[in-house]
Order: sequence, then C-alpha cells, then structure tokens
Amino acid sequence: MEDDAPVIYGLEFQARALTAQAAETDAVRFLVGTQSLKFDNQIHIIDFDDENNIINKNVLLHQAGEIWHIGASPADKAVLTTCYNKTSDSRVVSCAAVWRMPSDWETGNHESPDESAHNPQTLELLCHLDDSTHGNAACVLWEPMGDGKRVISLADNHALLWDLQESSTQAAVSSTATLEGKGQLKFTSGKWSPHHNCSQLATANDTAIRGWDLRTMRVWSVRYNHSHDQLVLTASSDSRLILSNMVSISSEPFGHLVDDEELSEGEELHQEDKGKEPLKDSVVSTYEEHEDSVYAAEWSSADPWLFASLSYDGRLVINRVPRALKYRILL
Repeated sequence: MEDDAPVIYGLEFQARALTAQAAETDAVRFLVGTQSLKFDNQIHIIDFDDENNIINKNVLLHQAGEIWHIGASPADKAVLTTCYNKTSDSRVVSCAAVWRMPSDWETGNHESPDESAHNPQTLELLCHLDDSTHGNAACVLWEPMGDGKRVISLADNHALLWDLQESSTQAAVSSTATLEGKGQLKFTSGKWSPHHNCSQLATANDTAIRGWDLRTMRVWSVRYNHSHDQLVLTASSDSRLILSNMVSISSEPFGHLVDDEELSEGEELHQEDKGKEPLKDSVVSTYEEHEDSVYAAEWSSADPWLFASLSYDGRLVINRVPRALKYRILL
C-alpha cells in the first residue's frame, strides 16, 4: 500500500514559525507566523481536512513585528505566544508576548479563503514576556500538560519560568537558570518534554544537539511525538526534514500495546510482524519537499501520525509517518 502524497500550502510572505494548536484535539490545525520586513505580519490558521486531503485557512494580523517563534496554549485554543523583532532606539530587539485571537476567528469563511487574507482581524495583546536584563527572547515554551499558566522563555543564555495570572493578562518570573560554558553560548531552540511528568526540558544552542542527528548543518527545530516519543523530527538549514525512530530514548522501549479497536477502520493488521526483530535507532525518512531552510516542524495535536514542516520561503508541507513504521510501533 502506497503512502499518501504530501499536501503543500504556500504563504505570500517568508515564514519560519510553526506550531500545532495544542488545545485542539478534534481537528488537525497548525498556526504559522510570517516574517516580513515591509508588510504587517500574519498568523495563518491552517486546518487540514484529512478525509479530502485539502487545506482551509484563516488569517490574523500580527502588527508587532517579524515572528520568529510561535507557541499555542495547551489549555485555551484562542491563546498563543510569539517571539518577534521590533525596532527600539534605532536597534532591533527580540520580544515575547501572549496574545488572544478574536472571539469569532473560528467562524471564518472557509468558502472564500482569500477574503480573510485581504481583511484580516488583529490579535489582542494580553501581556508581554520581556525581561530586558536577561537579553533577547528566542522562544516561549508552554508547559505541555498544564493548565496554560506556566511558560518558559529562552533569552540569550537564560531560561525564565513565568507564571501567568489574571487570564494571562499578567506575567511574573518565578525562577531562572543560566546556560554556562565556554564562549558566548545562547539558546536557539527548546522543547518541554510531555513525558516524565513534564520535568524535562530539552534545549539547543547553535549547532549542539545530542544523540539524534549528526548533520553539520544548523538544526533549527527538534520535536518529540506526543504519543510515541521515539519518533523525533529534526529540521535544519539544509532544506531537509528528518524523521528518526529513536527507540533508545523511548518511554515505551518494548512497544505500545493496544487493542485492535485503536487502529483506524480498514487498516490491515500484520500479525506475522510480531515475531520480527525489535526496532532499532534509525533514520526513518528524509523529506526533501522544501527548497529553503526548514525552520520549524510540529506534530499534529489531533493525529499522532501526522506532522507539518515550514521553510523560510513560506512553504508548509504536511506529511504522515510511513504506515509500515506505524504498524511496527502499534503491534
């Protein structure tokens, strides 16, 4: 059985910020942030219709500046964070903020997608996450299993834990940590692990990544699968996305035991595969649909076997885990 072809969506502006809408578990939805110097930047809300293999969109204005990172609240699908650049005293600074989508954003007209792009609504600012004493914000990470009240921001070589209060309209730093080592180390990316009671935080600084990907190109994004943490996505400046199966770091090293009902209707069960050798650490697939640096990759919150990647030229690509690997993990 052949795997489904990828679905491609093109943005008008350059982009490097992508996240799945974590609080939405009934629909496959991603948020994309643009990076334009000349025009107001945008948040594209991308809905993927898995049955018909088509994409619908809504567009919201982000007038604060170029979006470098975007994160979605795990508790409220209307709330998100962005890290963005703005000009202050003739210099560019990186800031972070918490935003709320307009109350009627989800009732946008999918029948005429261009209409929302030409007359987009504007995000509502809830609060800033700026602490100038710790440098420029690189990304904001929501506590994945929490109630939307805690986030970590990475700024230069500092990690700041924030407590959000008053419906996210106020934020206070509760603790900080510093990245130490030789040279001027700076955080470039990070992810709060959804496993191990959310007690682990993985970070990257420049070219440093541990164990999963030995490419010499700069790695911009690393993402664990929410349900099967041996599946790891890495996106980098070589225009490629790599899906790895890292059994050695899995919280389920002996596989995932499920009932037959958990598999989609019509999918065949290959019982003879149960006697095969255990899975080993390996690169599953290298995806090369992009023509520019791939700055972001995200797993769908609604479908653990579906993921999206975003390159700087504004190309969003949606792919699925190969069925053969899916069956090996489930059976």
